[in-house]
Amino acid sequence: MVDLGKEICPFAFCSKEVCQSLEASDGEGGGDTEMMQQETAPVPALSKKTKQPKECFLIKPKETSEDATKTRKRRKKKITDVLAKSEPKPGTPEDLQKLMKDYFSSNRSVIELEELNLPDSCFLKANDLTHSLSSYLKEICPKWVKLRKNHSEKKSVLMLIICGSAIRALELIRSMTAFRGDSKVMKLFAKHIKVQEQVKLLEKRVVHLGVGTPGRIKELIKQGGLNLNPLKFLVFDWNWRDQKLRRMMDIPEIRKEVFELLEMGVFSLCKSESLKLGLF
Repeated sequence: MVDLGKEICPFAFCSKEVCQSLEASDGEGGGDTEMMQQETAPVPALSKKTKQPKECFLIKPKETSEDATKTRKRRKKKITDVLAKSEPKPGTPEDLQKLMKDYFSSNRSVIELEELNLPDSCFLKANDLTHSLSSYLKEICPKWVKLRKNHSEKKSVLMLIICGSAIRALELIRSMTAFRGDSKVMKLFAKHIKVQEQVKLLEKRVVHLGVGTPGRIKELIKQGGLNLNPLKFLVFDWNWRDQKLRRMMDIPEIRKEVFELLEMGVFSLCKSESLKLGLF
């Protein structure tokens, strides 16, 4: 039985493909909508293509902990690596002047910085890296024997040698035997020695040579145990380097203490030419 409510294809015995092609050739009604559907059919394929670049180019590779440590090691420069490659150069008065200017420039005016400039006459000949400590001291102070015989003031020294650590101070004391002779030498560092004990020793006896760290020397001056006025020579252990190849003035804490010590009367003594500075 044929349902009369439905449209019957006039070509009842044609194939499905032929029927669709004939309907499309009419150019009216349903034919147009079918053509539009065919034209818009490839759209999903395009959307797939647009997603592909996101997967290929926008996904970052995960950084492993090993890679992170490698990049950090590359960026970080150690002072040991830099100094190991550089040839040792003896310190000069210009090096000290430059460090002083860099240190005080943050909190001093231009006029105050000019006042801190030390005259060339207050500097002794610097060590050219060929001297031992004894030979260097003999060169900068040939009349040492006469000086120490005339020195009788307590709570003072004729010569101060400033270094970076207590161990280095002991090494310097041992290496200056040929120079010091009968001179009285005092250790001026904080290791195992209290400030009050050192103040009492300076009050009791005459001392010619003091070897120590800037922090302890500064503290002795503050407490009135050490008077700088009779001081004639101030020598910095400038060129020696520790196990990490750092010089004394390469260490920020020691550099700060040195410049604070210089402000405690050393600048005025240098300008009056009663005190001489040496770089060993």
